[in-house]
Amino acid sequence: MFSESISLPAIHPWVLLGLYVITLAGVWRRGRFFRAFVAVLFGVICLICWGLFGSRDDLLGLVALVFECITAVHFLRLASPHLRTLPYRALVSIPAHWFAASTLLAFPFALLGAFGLPTTGAVVAYLLGLVGVWQSLSAPRETVDLVLDDVDAGPLRPYPRVAPVALDRAGRSSEPAGGLRIVQITDPHLGPFMSPERLNAICARAVDLDPDLVFITGDLLTMESHGAVDAVADAFAPLGALPGRVFACHGNHDHEDRETVREGLTRAGATLLIDEAVRVDTRLGPVDVIGSDFHWNDRSARLDHLLQSLGPRDGTPRLLLLHHPGAFDDLPLDSVDLAFSGHTHGGHLGLLSLGSDWTVVRAATDIPDHGLWARGRSRLYVHRGNGHYGFPLRLGVPAEESLLRVSFSGTGFGN
Repeated sequence: MFSESISLPAIHPWVLLGLYVITLAGVWRRGRFFRAFVAVLFGVICLICWGLFGSRDDLLGLVALVFECITAVHFLRLASPHLRTLPYRALVSIPAHWFAASTLLAFPFALLGAFGLPTTGAVVAYLLGLVGVWQSLSAPRETVDLVLDDVDAGPLRPYPRVAPVALDRAGRSSEPAGGLRIVQITDPHLGPFMSPERLNAICARAVDLDPDLVFITGDLLTMESHGAVDAVADAFAPLGALPGRVFACHGNHDHEDRETVREGLTRAGATLLIDEAVRVDTRLGPVDVIGSDFHWNDRSARLDHLLQSLGPRDGTPRLLLLHHPGAFDDLPLDSVDLAFSGHTHGGHLGLLSLGSDWTVVRAATDIPDHGLWARGRSRLYVHRGNGHYGFPLRLGVPAEESLLRVSFSGTGFGN
């Protein structure tokens, strides 16, 4: 592929070992969990990189070494986390995420290299990584119709719904409006792939849809946005145009810096509900909006206490903000009409882009990962998330920016 006359420094094992030691030493002060995270993840990336490109003295080997260094810089700078500038994200953060994700996907080809077999097929992993970058930085705009049919669906299971309808450039659907109009914003994870400016634009488009309610269902932060109160407030600022219509609950990452989340949302005009409920008058009638805090332990007892505190049901629709969809199965049976969750990022890695419901989350767990689910007469909508945090990229599971139209069949509400 490259001229044999080109002779460049090879990626010898000691070069990668040196990068690994320097990086681990640089992040040592960040704490035991982060040290372990970097030690394992960057160590695996170094090993795979050497398996793919080790001892190459051509241009391809040099390019791989450059991206390995960029990835090392990314981990080193996380020792002092804060929101980065656009040039830094474009030149360091996003290339590092792409290289890390693609290299992990290329692991099978590194194994082939260990047996002396060609590794040229690894280019597929790096091309898939580019698709992942695109899916991590964009989201289709769509309308999702949810009909709450009051049917007892039995144990927790996926539930059929009307397919999404694409929105035009003005944010309008080709379908007539109907039901309660809700915009859910979840898992924006302010950081490398979600700048305050990008989230601000998402919120501005939400306001343009004139929804009855906006639900923010947690995980606003990454480690880079801890303490960034101004960034959180600025990102959600457009929602101030919808007074009394914006409600939020905590996600697990919000517990890492509750004050930043609380102050930022307050300044943006959102109401943060922490195991509490409010009755809200909408154009279709009153609804009870309930916000559950994020709980790892004793979820069933805590959720039971929260729902019992509301008293007996009086026919008013109950809408629950519940960050972790796994907690839906812990709710008292038929205690809410519709819960809104995120957390799973739609499954994060999967085949949704190819028309299949398969995701890594669905394959490995029984946690609802995306779309509409049912248990008894209650329904759960799991949003794919506006951003992500975790595996370096989304892949096969695009982010979501949707308008939910909720109809309460048989109740006279929202039809």
